[in-house]
Formats: sequence, structure tokens, C-alpha cells
Amino acid sequence: MPGFLEVERASIFFSHLEHPWSIFELGEFRGLDLGFRRQNQRTKMESPFKAEILKGKVALVTGGGSGIGYGISLELGKHGASVAIMGRRKHVVDSAVDALRSHGIPAIGIEGDVRKEDDAARTVESTFQHFGRLDILVNAAAGNFLAAAEDLSPNGFRTVIDIDTVGTFIMSHEALKYLKKGGPGKDPSIGGTIINITAVIHYPASWYQVHASAAKAAIDSMTRSLALEWGEDHGILVNGIAPGAIGDTAGLTKLAPREILNQVKQEPLYKFGEKWDIAMAALYLASDAGKFVNGTVLVVDGGQWLSKPRLMSKEDVKKLSRREETRSRVAPAGLPKSKL
Repeated sequence: MPGFLEVERASIFFSHLEHPWSIFELGEFRGLDLGFRRQNQRTKMESPFKAEILKGKVALVTGGGSGIGYGISLELGKHGASVAIMGRRKHVVDSAVDALRSHGIPAIGIEGDVRKEDDAARTVESTFQHFGRLDILVNAAAGNFLAAAEDLSPNGFRTVIDIDTVGTFIMSHEALKYLKKGGPGKDPSIGGTIINITAVIHYPASWYQVHASAAKAAIDSMTRSLALEWGEDHGILVNGIAPGAIGDTAGLTKLAPREILNQVKQEPLYKFGEKWDIAMAALYLASDAGKFVNGTVLVVDGGQWLSKPRLMSKEDVKKLSRREETRSRVAPAGLPKSKL
């Protein structure tokens, strides 16, 4: 959800499209959070981390049956962790567990809804009962759709807040007793890790995403507050990851018109992020490499949320600078003209 192409750039890039898309669809992409990366698309990357960097640890990933959540689950497991995934669709959870196990990863799946306290408590307890401990909680469950603020019902707004923000708190609250230092299965001096998957759509402003923007901004604030309280009191590290647009995920396909995506994929300079990118960030935060990182939201979008349209070329800038420098010497600007 963070590099946003501005309307001026997008209108040029997509001017050859047949359909008269709205400004949003044409590519300001603030609501789509496309997060293009100016680099060649890689095929298959090897992890820079040691294969057993998480050996002996147990991770619980909400929304871990698909998309970014599954990508994180897979890499945590490949690096030594046992993995429990939670999701609302049983067939998706079951398929994901089978896929994880095919990689030799100890994995279980629990059907549940992060909005329901009973489901959250049952999921956390099941994870502990099966693996004997809990070290890492990844809150990746999320809901989103496009809607203009004037057309968005209070119930629609509330639904996204409940899944993203309230769900993140419920899961964190239920996992606290197992993550805190000295908790069941935990070392008396070292707590666990919470990683909240958020976004950057709320950093500037995003078209048709008032619900998701509010939810993600609240998660960022919650991340800092819990990092302060639970870091001090319980030794728990609480951080966030804010992805850009990640290819081959439901979040992208649900929010972007197919015609736009096809054109973007053909443009050699701009590529989507990969689930691997987010998983590597999660590995960093979950491992000892991130042991001194707390209360941070790590943006992983190739820097594109900072993007602004280039108003002129570098050569034009040089010409303009020389011209203005010459002009200022001949007729200095800002000198008083009055004789008083």
C-alpha cells in the first residue's frame, strides 16, 4: 500500500489506454499503493539469512494462508521456525499448511476470525498446546476495498477498522501471556516479537481509501504504544512493516483494474515488490539481527511513496540555473527601488 505516481506522470504513461479511467485509476495510485521499484525484476533470490536463524522458535501468522501472510509464513519456516497460521477460510488455511509441510516446515492451521476474542484465544492456545511455546506473532490479516468516502457506509468503514486495527489488538492482547518474558515456555529474561503488517497509504493521502488509511494509521500508533509499554514491562519487541504494492497478491488484484496492471507490467522501469521482500523484512525483525529495534515501522516499497513528478529534465535544470545566474548578475533581484 506506499511510490505514488502523480497524475501528470500517469496521464502520459496511460494516455494510450482505450478506456477513460478516472484520475485514481489512471495511476495516481495513492489508493492502490503500487510502490513501483526502479530495478530489474529478479527471478529467484536466495535468502541472505542463515537457514536456521529462527531454529526452535514458534510463529503465529494471522492471514497466513495467502498473499503476504503466506510469504512470511514460508520464509519463517524455511529459516527454522515452526509455524501456525490463522485464517477465516478453512480450505485456504488447509492448502497453505499442506504447502508449508511440503517444504519440511512444522505447521498447523487454525480457522478463526481475528475480530472474535474467542477465536483469538483459541488460536493462541492451540499454537501453544501444539508447539509448547510462542515467540513471534505476525498480524497480517486485513480487509480492504475501494470506496469514495461519500459512498462508504459506516458499517463498511467499521468492518475494515475491526479486521485491521481491532483484530491486531485482540491478537496481540491474547498472545501477551505467551510472548512476555517468563511466560509459558519463555526465558525469564527475554520476551517475544510482534510484527504488524501495515501500509503507507496514510502517509500522504490516498484516493478512495479513507477506511484503510484510518485503520493503518491506528495500527502504526498502536505499534509504538505497545513497543513502549510491553517493551519496558515484558521485554516484547513490537514493530511494523509497511509494504508497497506487492505483485501476485489479492490486495493488488482487488484494487487495480486489470488493464492498468497489464500496462504497468510491460513498462521496463517499474516493477512491483515481491512477497519475498516483505518476508525478508519480517525475518530481520524476528531474528537476533533486529534485537535492538523496537517501535519502528519499516517501509518496504522501494522508496516510491516519496515519489513526485519530475517537472523538468536534469539538462533543463542546468540550462535554467545558468540563465538565472547570468540574469541575476546583470540585474540583481530583490534590491530596493524606492529612494526613501
